[in-house]
Amino acid sequence: MSIYGTLYLLPVGLGECNLEDVLPKRNFDLVKTLTYFIAENAKEARAFLKHCAYPEISRAQLSLINQHVKTEELISFLEPLLQGNNMGLMSDAGCPGIADPGAEIIKLAHKKGIKVVPLVGPSSIVLSIMASGFNGQNFAFNGYLPIDKVDRAKRIRELESMCVKFKQAQFFIETPYRNGNVFEDLLKTLQPTTHLLVATNITLGDECIQVKPISAWKKSTAPEFFKKPTVFGIYL
Repeated sequence: MSIYGTLYLLPVGLGECNLEDVLPKRNFDLVKTLTYFIAENAKEARAFLKHCAYPEISRAQLSLINQHVKTEELISFLEPLLQGNNMGLMSDAGCPGIADPGAEIIKLAHKKGIKVVPLVGPSSIVLSIMASGFNGQNFAFNGYLPIDKVDRAKRIRELESMCVKFKQAQFFIETPYRNGNVFEDLLKTLQPTTHLLVATNITLGDECIQVKPISAWKKSTAPEFFKKPTVFGIYL
């Protein structure tokens, strides 16, 4: 039997929604048993705990992980686990460890022999793949495309080539206020017959998921995705 605590990976909502619609009861029950948490943002973490009806938010002890935390500092985040306490790791949105800095914590936990338990919850990336109709047996998530337009167009062509060569669907995201720029470059760069997925605000009230060939997208009104989290995907 391990003397260490268990690291629970706690999915959160993808935006303002009824959490009971996207998280199972087990998650709420388990969150209420925890005292120690790792999160990206204290305000959002406490808001999530409040939605979970956490009994006394002031007793929740938060360690914050972001791009400014050095890798060598992360080991200190595991101290409660090494002392035998269970701990929860949460993302700002969706599932920890997927397009999320929490992956480094999970990696360290495995190295230390700490049990890691992922809980069920929404991931915009996984849900987009499910809804795309693209190849669900061979796909890749590529994170963010380059900001520079020339480099971005080059990367788009590379991803399209991989779709053709390997029959591999390609998915990626963008900072929400740049969605329009990426969309325009996709229309300019991709072949007319290549299919493009645009999945915006998944699980939220204004969720919109559309898949069309580039030739059809060029004749359509652009999606309303300005400043809205969006997943893009391309396939044959």
